[in-house]
Amino acid sequence: MSEIGVKLPSGSYSIHIKNETVSETFEKIKSFTDGRNYLAVISEKVFRLYGKSLTFNKNHIFILKDGEKEKNFSNYQKILNKALKLKLTRNSVIIAVGGGVTGDLAGFCASTYMRGIDFVQVPTTLLSCVDSSVGGKTAINTKYGKNLIGTFYQPKVVFINPVFLKTLDERQFKSGLGEVVKYAFIEKSCLCEEDFHLINLLSEKTTEIIARDEKILSKIIEICLKLKVSVVEKDEKESDLRRILNFGHTYGHAVEKITNYKKYTHGEAVIAGMKFAFELAQNKNLIDKNYKFFALDVIKKFGFLQIPNFDIEKINKIMETDKKSNGKNVIFILPTDYSSVDAFDYE
Repeated sequence: MSEIGVKLPSGSYSIHIKNETVSETFEKIKSFTDGRNYLAVISEKVFRLYGKSLTFNKNHIFILKDGEKEKNFSNYQKILNKALKLKLTRNSVIIAVGGGVTGDLAGFCASTYMRGIDFVQVPTTLLSCVDSSVGGKTAINTKYGKNLIGTFYQPKVVFINPVFLKTLDERQFKSGLGEVVKYAFIEKSCLCEEDFHLINLLSEKTTEIIARDEKILSKIIEICLKLKVSVVEKDEKESDLRRILNFGHTYGHAVEKITNYKKYTHGEAVIAGMKFAFELAQNKNLIDKNYKFFALDVIKKFGFLQIPNFDIEKINKIMETDKKSNGKNVIFILPTDYSSVDAFDYE
């Protein structure tokens, strides 16, 4: 088992990574809640696959349909109403079991219910394991854009069991790999004390990664989380350094919005955003063409879905409303060197 500590001004917590049975993971959750009242928000797909292994009282479960569109005001209200019906107090716990959508929404509910109650993350997708379950970003979407309503609210503990990834469909697995590739391109800018050379690992172990080798996946999850923790500990609320974690996301979120969150996964959109960023960086002479071609070759190895180009005027209009905009200019995270990125303002 690997354990990563997260030390923040708002509170410290641990990330536990272990290959074990699903039942063993749920027993750990039960032990952590220690008899307290709780509400478990569980992805519909996870409940369908692992419902028999759950030790939660069925009356304390809220099943959330899958898909980015479910991260909305309506479900936010439904979860809070369920919490009120169960008479959750400030000593109670909200548990998120699922992917990024489940974690973001459940976390937002936990951060606002009675001004904040304990929150446990149990990520079940690769994307949520390597990124969204850690760092404290919670949110819901609106018709104006993605994640525009939300909070910074850290979980009390994160339990990661790579066994869940065995039943992840291929497209969602590739979606998670999109975020893994992102970390390879920003590694040096994360200012982590350890050097992982993640780009080399992805290039050398592509076959094993695609085959979902448990040992390699556990290693990749641990690397990505150490990089993210390094950033979050230095900048919890995205005032400076943490912006680098948005590499590929400004354009990627616009792709998700313009297609109404239905056509492409988050990871696919982020890959499109990174390609856009590499093209823009070369056009601005921030990188040379050799690094761009190398980066695009790494991306190509994993066979991500190709997303067509969209009307740039429509994309620009959406990006102007992105939460990373400063009101006048759009802030892009662009590559500047091998595994290095920085923030730039563009009109």
